[in-house]
Amino acid sequence: MQVKLKKISSDASFREFYRIQKNLLSSILIRANKDKFKNLIVYAAVNKLLTNNKIKAPKLLKEYFKNSMMEIEDLGTHSFLDYIKHKKNKFNDYKKPFKVIFKLQNIKLKNFIKLKKYKIKINSYNRAALHKESDLFFQWYLKNNSNFPFLSKLEGKIKNELNNLYKKLYFQNRCFVHRDFHASNIMVKKNNIGLIDSQDIMKGNLLYDVASLIDDVRIILPVTLKSKLFDYYLSKTTKIKKIERNYAKNDFDILSVQRNLKILGIFVRLYKRDNKSNYLKLLPYTWRLLDLRLKNPIFNNLKKLLDEAVPRKNRKKVKF
Repeated sequence: MQVKLKKISSDASFREFYRIQKNLLSSILIRANKDKFKNLIVYAAVNKLLTNNKIKAPKLLKEYFKNSMMEIEDLGTHSFLDYIKHKKNKFNDYKKPFKVIFKLQNIKLKNFIKLKKYKIKINSYNRAALHKESDLFFQWYLKNNSNFPFLSKLEGKIKNELNNLYKKLYFQNRCFVHRDFHASNIMVKKNNIGLIDSQDIMKGNLLYDVASLIDDVRIILPVTLKSKLFDYYLSKTTKIKKIERNYAKNDFDILSVQRNLKILGIFVRLYKRDNKSNYLKLLPYTWRLLDLRLKNPIFNNLKKLLDEAVPRKNRKKVKF
């Protein structure tokens, strides 16, 4: 048997990925340089949970946890991003990942999941967790801004306004949240959808993964299509009553803003800390997504503060 080992592109984590080719069969070897428990054990446990709930995810083939490695099923090289970017009628194709979201939200998520001898706690997306993520915007994006001494005076005001918004979230901690449900983490193989990078799951808001998918910084969608996709989710979900739909729109907008502030911080961190500059090109579109959601009147105060902190002329900046 001929065996080939080829390193494949890494993601935003501290993991290395290798494709093992055994004749016509292939698998993926993951090596965790840091945080073995989350990047290997939790990932394998969540994949098992997804598979048990009829969601395609990489199965654990062999574990070498003591050596910070494991071998998992190969879901192919074609992501939903590759699949969708040249499609003309994107709306019908987006129904496929939404089917996965509906399945995720029907999982009866307990406080713990197990894999062999390991017991993994599932945390809830409380306000502290939301702040911890959006704080990355201040710690990395603003801190590396040339006007940071001035901006630091605004930091408390922005955080206070974010806290007011997080208090308004309605559909809190009701379901399984993938937390990184975007086009590059959805794999397409023989017209079937699979889900990867699931090690960060929490119990959280119904609209979080919906916002991750619709306001994905990696793919530019027309605003009309975004609205149509949001309406499609509301028309198909069994988790939101008609009288709750106004709450759903506010939750969606708040979580999109929270997520994209986090992403601005993460992308600068990836460049400054990990020397991964390719993410910087996505910063201007991330700001465009923020500006789109900030049109909701609930953000009037936050919008003023962000306009003061980062003027529009500086939002196309891709050098730090």
